[in-house]
Amino acid sequence: MRADMPGRMSLDDFRHEALAEVGSTNTECLERARKGALSGLWITAGRQTGGRGRRGRAWFSEPGNLYASLLLIDPAPMERLGSLPLAVAVAVQEAVSRIMPLDSPDVLIKWPNDILIDRRKICGILIEGETLADGRHAVVIGCGINVAVAPEAGLYPVATLRGFGASASPDELFAWLFRSMAETLALWNRGRGISAVMERWKSVAGGIGENITVNLPDRSISGRFAGIDDTGLLKLETDDGGTRLIAAGDVFFG
Repeated sequence: MRADMPGRMSLDDFRHEALAEVGSTNTECLERARKGALSGLWITAGRQTGGRGRRGRAWFSEPGNLYASLLLIDPAPMERLGSLPLAVAVAVQEAVSRIMPLDSPDVLIKWPNDILIDRRKICGILIEGETLADGRHAVVIGCGINVAVAPEAGLYPVATLRGFGASASPDELFAWLFRSMAETLALWNRGRGISAVMERWKSVAGGIGENITVNLPDRSISGRFAGIDDTGLLKLETDDGGTRLIAAGDVFFG
């Protein structure tokens, strides 16, 4: 779908290819894009040998979890792409919520798009993109969800869905993700529907109104999490009474 095409994608526009093992589902999607793959391709893998997270961090990718990446081609004009991570987080939160027991803690989003249960990380999302040789812009949405196994705790406490009583397999979880991502991207509507997406994001966001620390590449800053602005930037109220807008960083509660 070209950036100048106004139509939104429907469930029928998505397809899925399951692999037993791959270096990285994100890398696989980008390689497919370079070879002319169309928008809407999901790649899942039972195991990744070269999974990665934000800022080049290695991503624990042993069997038992869901490793999935979605390729989108020209999903929105470039000026609207900044809101895509919010839509993705809403879709993943919805899918995970569908398989959790009724008595489990709430599934929440930590800005911008980590998924938490009981303030422990159960999912990481990595969105990457590149302009292809033919001028198309490829965007890949990578999701790693701790279904049955979790890495050793790193920057943030981690957990598994099994630990909170979920019995669904990675394949069952993916079936929910396949549907919720299609529905949420249709709501997002190439960035035109960001207001509706942001309302859903705020309804399941963790930590709004609380004191947080944000780790930036060169320093850490603390303040009160005042929500997000109309483009999805984090609003941090600092001790001097000012409000700082943050585009990217690692958020810690407390």
